Amino acid sequence: MSCLFSCCTSLACGCCTSVASGITKKSARIAYCGLFGSSLLISWILREVASPLLQKLPWINSADHTKEWYQTSTVLRVSLGNFLFFVVLAIIMIGVKDQNDKRDSWHHGGWIGKMVIWLLLIVLMFFMPNVIVDIYGILSKFGAGLFLLVQVVLLLDFTYAWNDAWVEKDEQKWYMALLAVSVGCYIAAFTFSGILFIWFNPSGEDCGLNVFFIVMTMILAFAFGVIALHPKVNGSLLPASVISVYCAYVCYTGLSSEPRDYVCNGLHNKSRAVSTSTLILGLITTVLSVLYSALRAGSSKAFLSPPSSPRAGATNPLLSSEDTEAGNKKDSESRPVSYSYTFFHLIFALASMYSAMLLSGWTSSSDSSDLIDVGWASVWVKICTQWVTAGLYIWSLVAPLLMPDREFF
Repeated sequence: MSCLFSCCTSLACGCCTSVASGITKKSARIAYCGLFGSSLLISWILREVASPLLQKLPWINSADHTKEWYQTSTVLRVSLGNFLFFVVLAIIMIGVKDQNDKRDSWHHGGWIGKMVIWLLLIVLMFFMPNVIVDIYGILSKFGAGLFLLVQVVLLLDFTYAWNDAWVEKDEQKWYMALLAVSVGCYIAAFTFSGILFIWFNPSGEDCGLNVFFIVMTMILAFAFGVIALHPKVNGSLLPASVISVYCAYVCYTGLSSEPRDYVCNGLHNKSRAVSTSTLILGLITTVLSVLYSALRAGSSKAFLSPPSSPRAGATNPLLSSEDTEAGNKKDSESRPVSYSYTFFHLIFALASMYSAMLLSGWTSSSDSSDLIDVGWASVWVKICTQWVTAGLYIWSLVAPLLMPDREFF
C-alpha cells in the first residue's frame, strides 16, 4: 500500500508539473496573471491580520499609529515588493524582439526561481524603513492614475474594434445588431442613472454633490450620441452607447465609495454592517478587473508593439502558443515575439500600485478600516476617471477634424 501511495503521489506531482509547464509554454501571461493575483490575495489577508504583528517590529512601530496606518503600511509593503519584481523583469527584458534571444526563455521559464525571488522581495519590504514606504505610497497615486488611463484607452480601443468588426461584415443583420446593442446600452445607461437618484439622493437630505455627479453622467451620455451622429464626425452610436454605460458604472462605483456614515449614501445607510461575503465579492471584482486590464494592456497592440512584429494588426489569444509565433516562416532564425515583454511587466508594475490604492482607500485613513475602496479619495478618483474617459472619447471624435493628417483609434 505504501508503495502504491508513493507511486500515485509521484504520478500526481508529475501530472501537475506537466500541466503547469504546458500552461507556461502556451502563455507565460497566464502564469504572471496567477502570480499577480496571489499578491492581491496576500495583501488582503495581511491587511486584516498583520496589524498586531507590525506593532512588534521596532523599525515600523516607531510612534503611536492607528490600526488604519498599519493596514495601509502592510498593503504598501506587499505592493512595493510586487512592484520591484515586475520592474526588475521589465528592465531585464528591454530590447527583446526575437524568441531566439536568451532572455525569452527567462520570460517563459524558471518559475521556481521567480517565485522564490518574488516572495523574498515581499518579505524584505517588511524590513524597509517607514520613510521609503511613505514615498512609495505617494508615487503609487501617480502610478495608479497612469493605470486608470491605460484602462480608459483599452476601453476606447475595444469599442472601436468591436464597431469596426461588425461594420466590416457589411450585412443587414449586423447593422441591425449594432442598432439593437446601441439602443439597449443607452436604455441601460439612463435607467441605471435614474436608479442612482433613488440610491444616492434620499428624500429630505441635501445631496447636491451626488445629484451633480448623476446629472453630469446623463448629460455626457447624451452628448456622446449627439457628437457621434453629427454629419461632420466619423462616429458611430455603438462606441457612444458603450462609453455611456461605462460612465454610469463608474459614477455608481464612485458614489458607493462614499463613507458609510454619509447621509446621502443610501446603500451604506441601509446596512451598517458590511458582511464578509460583501468584502470577498468586492475583492474578487477588484482582482478580476485589475488582472484583465493588466493582461490586455500588456499584450495590446494599441499601446506598444515590437518593431519586428510580423503583423501590425494581429492579436493572439491568451492561450495561443507563443512558441509558434513565427508561423510558416522558413527562416527559423527569425522568430519575432508577439508583444513587448518590457511593456507587459511595466503594466503589471502599475497594476501593483493601483491595487495598493484600492486596498488602502488611496492611503486615506479618515474612513472605516473595515471596508475596501471606501473614502472620499476613492470617490473623486473615480469621478475624475469618468471625466477623463469622456474627454478622451470626445477627443477621439473631434481630433480627426482638427488634425486630418493623423490617425486616431
